[in-house]
Amino acid sequence: MSGAIDYQKVMSEIVFVNLPGPEEPTAGMSGGELMHGFLADLYRAGPEVRSYVDQLCLKWNIHYRQNK
Repeated sequence: MSGAIDYQKVMSEIVFVNLPGPEEPTAGMSGGELMHGFLADLYRAGPEVRSYVDQLCLKWNIHYRQNK
């Protein structure tokens, strides 16, 4: 007889996006560099887009980190 509770593993990794990111894609960029630039560009978007991105980041455990 199976149990009453199904176990599901939940991801607990945290992803940090370091700012500032690349402003424009260049020839020879790796996939990671392109993604970094894309995510950094979303961070620089207007307040409406930024609010939506912040909601998605909370859901997916992604944090923007300012380099000092």
